[in-house]
Amino acid sequence: MALYPFKFRAQLLHKIWGGHTIEKWYDHVPADYENVGEAWVISDIAKFPTEVVNGHHAGDSLQDLLEVYMDELVGGKVYDVFGNHFPVLLKFIDAVEDLSIQVHPDDDYALEHEDSLGKTEMWYVMPSHESAAICLGWKQAMNEPLIHEAITDGSLADYVQEYKVKEGDVIFIPTGSVHSMKRNTIVAEIQENSDITYRFYDYNRVGNDGKTRPLQLEKALEVINFEPLTDTNVVSHPMPLENGAVNLQRTPFFTTNLMWATRTIQRDYALLDSFVAYMCVEGECTVKALDSETEQNAVSMHIGEAVLIPAALNDIVITPKGECKLLEIYLEI
Repeated sequence: MALYPFKFRAQLLHKIWGGHTIEKWYDHVPADYENVGEAWVISDIAKFPTEVVNGHHAGDSLQDLLEVYMDELVGGKVYDVFGNHFPVLLKFIDAVEDLSIQVHPDDDYALEHEDSLGKTEMWYVMPSHESAAICLGWKQAMNEPLIHEAITDGSLADYVQEYKVKEGDVIFIPTGSVHSMKRNTIVAEIQENSDITYRFYDYNRVGNDGKTRPLQLEKALEVINFEPLTDTNVVSHPMPLENGAVNLQRTPFFTTNLMWATRTIQRDYALLDSFVAYMCVEGECTVKALDSETEQNAVSMHIGEAVLIPAALNDIVITPKGECKLLEIYLEI
């Protein structure tokens, strides 16, 4: 078969709150960028699509691959649900300043109002400053008048629960949950294929266009959960399994595992009717598909890169250079 592991050229995004850490992972940072706030490493978003950099499909977008290979690329059940739309968006985020206080809609609201999927997401914390922190959920029950008052007097952040985080921490962010990332925090983000964010509050910052960044308060209030989160385990820290995989998050929208390789390991996906994506969060390695019939059946990857394993390929070998850690992402439908 003509399929093989695909590596993509990251789409790098300048952000006013961005930093200078993840930009070191890439050799194509635009000269006029003051920083890189986000690196979209597997994206089917129309305005920032990722393109293949290896093999005979080099230059093709993820959408191009979907249109050619369909269920062979993403899996039969996945294709039945999503068609020619890749179901997840994978990115790295480098926040030197606080992100806006925001919320994401669920699928029903997003499809009705934005013609998009909603945005359930999770964060895996990369090596960050000792002050790294995230915000998720309210400290107390809220209502619209109180939120309006807090936005007006600049105190909204005081009502959001803050958590210190460190490398290896995992945070799941359900739709409707108020959240933010604090300064000096770097994460890998796995989310539904959506670019819908409703900002509550943005510290009156000015965007790249020189104008105050817009808020989407009306829509935010329509999707927000006004109650504090009931889950007390907001930040988890699953221990990695040497030369194995440990589950970080299992949802209807994506499953994410952490793999830690100190020697060559093999993964058998014969029973999984889904694509598999790898995000390298530490070190470097080679990924080889033993059942690929092309000469491009192997690809190298390092921290900050991602590789997509088509659903039609099942027998994968990962060989670390020293050791490496990968996030393994797929769907269970």
